[in-house]
Amino acid sequence: MAIREIIILPDKQLRLVSKPVETVTAQIRKLADDMFETMYDAPGIGLAAIQIAEPVRLITMDLAKKTDEERQPRAFINPEVLSASEEMSVYEEGCLSIPEYYEEVERPATVRIRYTDLDGKVHEEEASGLFATCIQHEIDHLNGVLFVDYLSKLKRDRVLKKFSKAAKRAAG
Repeated sequence: MAIREIIILPDKQLRLVSKPVETVTAQIRKLADDMFETMYDAPGIGLAAIQIAEPVRLITMDLAKKTDEERQPRAFINPEVLSASEEMSVYEEGCLSIPEYYEEVERPATVRIRYTDLDGKVHEEEASGLFATCIQHEIDHLNGVLFVDYLSKLKRDRVLKKFSKAAKRAAG
């Protein structure tokens, strides 16, 4: 396992649409292991493979936030939203690729998802609450969408400008 570098806005790779995983291989399992280690180190509750510059449809997640809570690592391969509730909910979201920026985002309160696990088994389940928000946020990453895309144009432009300036300063 290895901690990988998380790419940061305005990196153009964050806008790529990730490719489906054809088969669950040892390489995909190793990538998931690296993603869990990277996510826990960050620390975060979800990570899409594209955030470590791997454009494949793989997500890791663990909603146990507190260090004393037992870890509940989950991997989602080729996840998709099958249906979404009309009822909406608002959560304050953040993103490991947009560090230290948080904003309230409105999303469907409940979604039905289908995904493949690391053993190659296909599952369908209903997600609500934080799980629904997180899985939608991460699936968006696989489609090149960031949570800031849900904000007003003014707020979105402000955060994009801030991160573009920071990247230019870092580049020297």
